[in-house]
Amino acid sequence: MQDSRWYALQVFSNQEAKVKLYLDKFATREGVLIDEVLVPSERVIEIKNGKHYHRVKKFYPGYVFVRMKLYNEEGKLLQSQWYFVRNIQGVLNFVGGERPVPLREDEVARILDQATAATAAPVQRVRFEVGSKVKITDGPFAESLGSVMELDLENGKMRVSVSLFGRETPVELEFWQAERIKE
Repeated sequence: MQDSRWYALQVFSNQEAKVKLYLDKFATREGVLIDEVLVPSERVIEIKNGKHYHRVKKFYPGYVFVRMKLYNEEGKLLQSQWYFVRNIQGVLNFVGGERPVPLREDEVARILDQATAATAAPVQRVRFEVGSKVKITDGPFAESLGSVMELDLENGKMRVSVSLFGRETPVELEFWQAERIKE
């Protein structure tokens, strides 16, 4: 007997959430048995020009993963299941086309691990590296230029070397208090 397997759907860019919503909402009503729909993503905080921006970053843009039974016991494609998913607005095709190929177990494990690791807490994206030049935008050293000496990713802080009165002085800043300068 053929069990439910994971399949990848190619979808239009930025239509992943809409396709997931449609599958979750209408599959059962249409008699299509879909066990799970997954759009692996994480919430991130980016800092640009001293402002925090929250957004959702998809791990696989343009793809939605579905766990469903798509083949019968004889290995024949269940046409009604295939047509339902294939004809949803925003879906381009199954990976594998008219003969969808289920994902390998190692691929599924990696995708599920990635989705599980993306916790509910937003991840801060850092635009700084050790040695990069920065302009301080906030605090007592605002408008000063410096060079990043070290990064504390856990606490969202960095140590910057700033020239004060002809001497290099280390200053501790939060990421949002500086912006990277193009060299």
